[in-house]
Amino acid sequence: MTAEAEKLRVLIPHWIEHNLEHAAEFRRWAGQAGTAAADIEAAAEALLHVNQALEAALEKLAGGSGK
Repeated sequence: MTAEAEKLRVLIPHWIEHNLEHAAEFRRWAGQAGTAAADIEAAAEALLHVNQALEAALEKLAGGSGK
């Protein structure tokens, strides 16, 4: 495994956690956003989709393919 792949195996879980924190914060603020609430909720949901892609990447890196 390359040094870059090893670094990604460390970074990706951090990114996932960071996205979860942002999504939770977005949802807290959405309740006070009036007509923008649905858009902010959509942004929170989008972060969860981002995390799915990151989890898939991490799985591939853990499998050693790194591609």
